[in-house]
Amino acid sequence: MNAPSRVRKASADFRWDEVELLAYKPEGSAPFRDITRQVLFTGEGLACELRYFEIGAGGHSTLERHEHAHAVMVLRGRGACLVGDAVRALAERDLVTIPAFAWHQFRASEGGPLGFLCMVNAERDRPQLPTEADLAALRRDPKLAAFIRV
Repeated sequence: MNAPSRVRKASADFRWDEVELLAYKPEGSAPFRDITRQVLFTGEGLACELRYFEIGAGGHSTLERHEHAHAVMVLRGRGACLVGDAVRALAERDLVTIPAFAWHQFRASEGGPLGFLCMVNAERDRPQLPTEADLAALRRDPKLAAFIRV
């Protein structure tokens, strides 16, 4: 039997009915600043999970990589992201592909929040944080060194 369909309404502040506002990660587990997470879809016959992340003005996600790929769509605000060996500006409706094993980090501009949808495999590996050797290699590129927050 199929699961029943439903509609969850979103508010103007990007909160969805019946969707819990969660911490991005446990405090102290990895470096990040001012970010929340909402799990919009998981299970429900899908092999993926859709989450909404919101980074407060000047905040950033963790610098990390995974065995799995990500698909990201910016819904709100401006910022920038590091993916692999490039830093790119972000604006509303931009799409970001993050390949498996690519280092990545998102930052919101100082002017306001950056909100984005992120789709990943429902069954996936845990994040890998950079070692000192990984950070040294990334920091050889001045653009990456200026962007990275750890």
